[in-house]
Amino acid sequence: MSRLATLALLALLVPPAFAQLDLTGVWVPVFHEDQPERIPGPALVDYLGLPINDAARKWALSWNPDRLTAQEHQCQVHTAAYMYRGPLLLRVWEERDPQTQNIVALKQYINNYEQNRTIWLDDRPHPPEYVAHTWMGFSTGEWQGNVFTVYTSHIKQGWHRRNGLPSSDRISLVEHFIRHGDTLTHVSIVTDPDYLEEPLIKSQDFVLSPTAGWETAGTNLLANWLYPCEYVEEAPWRNRDRVQSFAPGENPFLDEFSKQNNIPRAAALGGAATMYPEYRDTLPRR
Repeated sequence: MSRLATLALLALLVPPAFAQLDLTGVWVPVFHEDQPERIPGPALVDYLGLPINDAARKWALSWNPDRLTAQEHQCQVHTAAYMYRGPLLLRVWEERDPQTQNIVALKQYINNYEQNRTIWLDDRPHPPEYVAHTWMGFSTGEWQGNVFTVYTSHIKQGWHRRNGLPSSDRISLVEHFIRHGDTLTHVSIVTDPDYLEEPLIKSQDFVLSPTAGWETAGTNLLANWLYPCEYVEEAPWRNRDRVQSFAPGENPFLDEFSKQNNIPRAAALGGAATMYPEYRDTLPRR
């Protein structure tokens, strides 16, 4: 074999310095990060450290948790910008062109609310603004070194935090999926022109679990891939003629979180300033 042919063969066999990593498989979240928010749920009127604006704050203070008893809200899906924070199974696989075997898209199935997500890698453009918004939105992805970056638009209105803090249907979502061995780190960056003063950045980790979700003799060993949410009458006494909400100044939980944690109300009400250590210097000394 000639020297030129040998070099050409080596070029095919040796991966590039920043090889694209394999993200396929079944991933299970770990909850060492923000566990109280992600499992039992955040306290009411706990907006501390979130870059919300006054419009989001007013919306959240009017939100009554009894609204979740309404049938139209019982099975409401979390959007792609929030979905990965909760308990879920995440299955990832590739869709390839049958002729070229190039990857056309990465597919995801999330068992929480049974959501299917497609992340396109074939350079197709995002659709016009007037195209319908969905829970998972429209996503395109690209490899930046060994980091898989995803850009998502056309997401429905949802939540920045599930204690009433809204996200608008004009958010844009940027995600980074970073694999280290059998650990997958997911970083999300949400920009919301309606309800955020600054981008909201969150991260969470997943571990590869080759046995998660497998069924034996009809018994699911670790988890269920389905989410059979059914509408029921949870509060038969609820007045169906009105939306469960609090009028301005009437939220009975306004000071519950701040008093329990001995922090000022202004801090509990959040805002971009509360994200930074320097915010402590603005608070009155006790």
